[in-house]
Amino acid sequence: MKTFFEKQDWERINSTFQKWWEGKLERPLILMTLTDCPVNLPRPRLDFRHFTSFYELTIPAEQIAEAWNYEISRRKFIGDAFPTIWPNFGPGVIAAFIGAKLENGKNTVWFHPERKREISEIEFKYDSQNQWVNRIKDIIKAAQKIWQGTVLIGMTDLGGNLDILSSFRPSEGLLLDLYDNPEHVKRLTWSAHELWWKYYNEFADFMSPVNPGYSAWTPLFSKTPYYMLQCDFCYMISPEMFDEFVKPELEASCKKLGNAFYHLDGVGQLPHLDSLLQIKELKGVQWVPGDGKPSCEHWPEVYKKIRNAGKLIQLWGNFETLDILVEQLGSAKGIAFMISAKYSEQDKAIKFLEKYKVI
Repeated sequence: MKTFFEKQDWERINSTFQKWWEGKLERPLILMTLTDCPVNLPRPRLDFRHFTSFYELTIPAEQIAEAWNYEISRRKFIGDAFPTIWPNFGPGVIAAFIGAKLENGKNTVWFHPERKREISEIEFKYDSQNQWVNRIKDIIKAAQKIWQGTVLIGMTDLGGNLDILSSFRPSEGLLLDLYDNPEHVKRLTWSAHELWWKYYNEFADFMSPVNPGYSAWTPLFSKTPYYMLQCDFCYMISPEMFDEFVKPELEASCKKLGNAFYHLDGVGQLPHLDSLLQIKELKGVQWVPGDGKPSCEHWPEVYKKIRNAGKLIQLWGNFETLDILVEQLGSAKGIAFMISAKYSEQDKAIKFLEKYKVI
């Protein structure tokens, strides 16, 4: 069980995932991560923080990379799992790249406009000297210096385009704009789209000389560009508005990505599922029921709809979750299942992987 991967390990991961992306892998992907593993390293100067933005800007990137390295060393990646980490500056961090204020909360990150403006006054522009872009690059560079490609660094959470716009039109502002200023919503959606891709390609190019592939906050591996697309804002709008304001941009991004997934977050987004599944280039859907809702295995009708549309499925769970879902669907093909277990449970974890012919 390895923490850091060598060339042959990445070749195996690439081969397996490629078959899965193409729908040719008869078994499920199971990304099993063992946590709290013994580590033969001195403790770093900093504790690991899930939100990388929680580290003060005065803290050297090298110290953050040391904390990342220690955290990765405490994990073992077995089955189809691979060593990966990503710079987490909050969902929709592009808002901070183009002028919004990044504010760390207790357990999350918020983005607020520096000043309130009418939507007609808002213009999105690329900023080559943005402090957050440069901060992310500095941390990536420091981590890559340690790992030299033995760990894959995933894309930061760029966000969804209406989510980015909503950071500049908070509360009910953007909802009202859909009725009162639809042309400006569309103008800024496509402006955000162009900047989204500029930053995506900029970070991908920055990482690619060392990175063994592409990944994101959901650690699926891809040899071609991959991202977990989203629009959390759309839980508040009708299917008709989704088709008018959200779907065209999603379709365009799916066509540009080699492997595109969608983060379907909460029951409020279920009315948009049928429309999403019509996007030919969308490879799969990640269904997250949301806080306070029954867990993934209680939504067989959602997964059946996704599978019947010919799309892939990604989810998290425990040792029982996958068994239940496979029984409901009739097979495990097309599923990427992510699971964590304690290092002390490694015998159970290995038996689970053997059961599904992963090892």
